[in-house]
Amino acid sequence: MPTNQTNWQALAMTALQLFSYPFRIFFLSVTVLALLAIPLWVLQVTDTVALPLAMPGLFWHQHEMLFGFLSAAIAGFLLTAVCVWTQTERTHGVRLMLLWAVWLAGRLLLALGADLPGWLVQGVNLAFLPLVMLDASWRIWRAKQIRQLMILVILGLLWLMQIGFVTTYAPTFSSGALIMAMALIGVIGGRITPAFTTAWLRQQGRNGDAVSTSPALDRALVFNMLMLLASLIIGWHNVTAILALTAAALMLVRLVGWKGWLARAEPLLWILHLSILWVPVALMLLAGSLLFGWPTSAWTHAAGTGAIGGLILGVMARVSLGHAGRPLILPSGMVAAFVVIHLAALVRVLTAFTALPWHAGIGISTLLWLLAYGAFLYRYTGILASPRADGRPG
Repeated sequence: MPTNQTNWQALAMTALQLFSYPFRIFFLSVTVLALLAIPLWVLQVTDTVALPLAMPGLFWHQHEMLFGFLSAAIAGFLLTAVCVWTQTERTHGVRLMLLWAVWLAGRLLLALGADLPGWLVQGVNLAFLPLVMLDASWRIWRAKQIRQLMILVILGLLWLMQIGFVTTYAPTFSSGALIMAMALIGVIGGRITPAFTTAWLRQQGRNGDAVSTSPALDRALVFNMLMLLASLIIGWHNVTAILALTAAALMLVRLVGWKGWLARAEPLLWILHLSILWVPVALMLLAGSLLFGWPTSAWTHAAGTGAIGGLILGVMARVSLGHAGRPLILPSGMVAAFVVIHLAALVRVLTAFTALPWHAGIGISTLLWLLAYGAFLYRYTGILASPRADGRPG
């Protein structure tokens, strides 16, 4: 009996720790979903299993990666970062538990809710992003940080894409969500990547001023991505293609200015640069799909697996160490995880172009994805579930 009591106490302490900061529970949840949703989709599409899904299998897969996986990653990063930006008390405890419960309920209802009313399933799923935005917006408003409002605008548009998707299943809205995800990468990645690279170069005694940024270029990219979304929704395919190529060029110019090759010795940095490089690749593939009939799945998986999947893995690896009070030293095996997540993206894009047989390509890319996120789960669960190494709260 004492042993059982001790076990329950340890479990309760772990749970409390996971809900002590948003990045802890949401990064762990992102990883578990990444390891479950992709293989379940493969089993579903190959008729190996038949889940009681609340929407058709393909749409469930698209929704869970765009609005389950991505939204949880956004919550983990944004609700952690915004507390630092605004110097406000972190979201934790019961309030964080309730927010996470909404996210979890959405996943369960979509996976198992075939016989449930659609309004219930979709209502719960549509509630999550507004709650995240509400938590972030009041902090930003109180701190009068106008600079952060563009993040909320992009999240609001991402939410509108979710509404359109769950009510119509139209591919326009899933494509629009990917464009907004890449816009978010452009904004947040455009802040953290050059800043981290500059700081690292200076720590190494090198010239941090070699990294250059341009606020005008940053604004031009965001405006271009918003126009890209508008043209996509309207259905101006030629205009969409031109805007996609323009956005790709702007993103490439920014990446060149950030000098990612100077940080090639630091995996926590090159993973950010390499993941963001998939954004212009995806945009060029999008233009090719509109102008030349290239397969749509090429650009969607370049964006989804390469840019989103790679950047989420890299950001989680860094944020989890920094906010857990640990040195920014990657645990063993994580460099290999960074490599294989990008191999997964490459294989999936090649499969879309039939350079690889479909079943083999899907199988290989799925295995590589699982290896990457499995490594994170193995190496970071203890970090996420343990108190800060420096003894500070959170």
